[in-house]
Amino acid sequence: MKKVGFVCFGEINTPFRRLCEKHDDALLALKSLEYDLTDAGVVIDDTGYETADKAIEILQNVSFDCLIVCVAGWVPTHAVIRVTDAFRHIPMVLWGLCGWYEKGRLITTADQAGTTAIRPAMEAMGYTFKYIYSIVNKPLPLEKIDAYVSACHARVSLRHARVGTMGYRDMLLYGTQYEGNSMRGRLGVEVEPFEMLEMVRNMEKLETEEIEKGIAYVKESWSFEKECPDEVIEKGVKYALAVGRKIKERGYQAVSLIDVDGMKKLLGFPPAMVFMLLERWYGVLTVPENDVMGAVTQLIMRELSGQTAPYLEYYEFFEKSMLIGVPDFIPQPAVDGEVKVLPAAFGLLSSSLLNVSRVKTGYVTCARLSYMDGSYKMHIYTAEARTPEPWNEYGWDDPAPQLPSLEVFPDSCTVEEFAQNVSGQHVIVAYGDLTEKLKDFCTLLGIEVIL
Repeated sequence: MKKVGFVCFGEINTPFRRLCEKHDDALLALKSLEYDLTDAGVVIDDTGYETADKAIEILQNVSFDCLIVCVAGWVPTHAVIRVTDAFRHIPMVLWGLCGWYEKGRLITTADQAGTTAIRPAMEAMGYTFKYIYSIVNKPLPLEKIDAYVSACHARVSLRHARVGTMGYRDMLLYGTQYEGNSMRGRLGVEVEPFEMLEMVRNMEKLETEEIEKGIAYVKESWSFEKECPDEVIEKGVKYALAVGRKIKERGYQAVSLIDVDGMKKLLGFPPAMVFMLLERWYGVLTVPENDVMGAVTQLIMRELSGQTAPYLEYYEFFEKSMLIGVPDFIPQPAVDGEVKVLPAAFGLLSSSLLNVSRVKTGYVTCARLSYMDGSYKMHIYTAEARTPEPWNEYGWDDPAPQLPSLEVFPDSCTVEEFAQNVSGQHVIVAYGDLTEKLKDFCTLLGIEVIL
């Protein structure tokens, strides 16, 4: 759960009953967001700082991702800083409440007099915060608050995240590489490479019972478009279980495997079904080709959306849209309907089991993290995702499979604007508009946003 501290401020001369009513209403609204909330009560500018020090004591006994500094009326800034300075290392929301109408007149406790005095002081003192204000007779700005709280929660979560990558720099690609010191220092993510040999050796330790159980799962859970040899299913299950041992040992949240130059070239086995099983059995995010930057983008998107954010890659650009798809697999949470798989041959590979499921359509946010010229950038756009026209990638045996794909129609930019900012062949997709959450997250971590 998102852990949030809450403290409300008002002036000593404002009737305390009214401050408590505004505090209670704001707290009740925040509870609808299902935070793990710690309430430090109402703080006024009393001479001895009794209410301020009581709030500090309450908040110091818990940990939280974000502190909501709620201003219920005019308050001298020193009373606010008395509390907030004890938590200056934690991002904050400065939230100004508003007045109300009574007998045809606007009644106000001068909430924005308080916030407009506090905001520049917090900026001058180097606080990390977002300023949000309520407007009379308008819905509370809960979406804006939640966007920032979600970004704060993702920031904390990433500092405990670990990505496993079997091998490094598949196909000698440039955009999938990462810079380890800044990745750990700036984003908090630990990236651990491991060798394909370790997976092969883990296969020797597998129990017959767990292999048979895995094979049964595949046959029961997936819809086969045509008959698949048992040895193909067994091999995929064994590889997934072998990598799974490493996942459980090291606690990975995301995994990438060396694909073309590893499992296909050296083992003769495309890892599509391996990725699908890893997501189902171990709950990890998956992306091929040692795409560490893609995996970290997936972690960010999952923390902000609560979704298993799949990777797709660009195939074609049109005047108003782009065709994005995958040559191999899509995780089950992104599948529309049942999971369909097909044994098929591609190029020099004589046998391959790939996912041919339909991908969920709807409104999506597409994003990718990149590292350029010593700094991090996040390319973001929103689009309407639709089922594309029939198409296939050249090289498959006839009848060529319809690969999982979407046609995305961007609305936050034109295709030409997108093309001049695109930062890699892989893009990470989540459903809904995550723009504000992503922008807040990037601001927190000093990542440049490219729209």
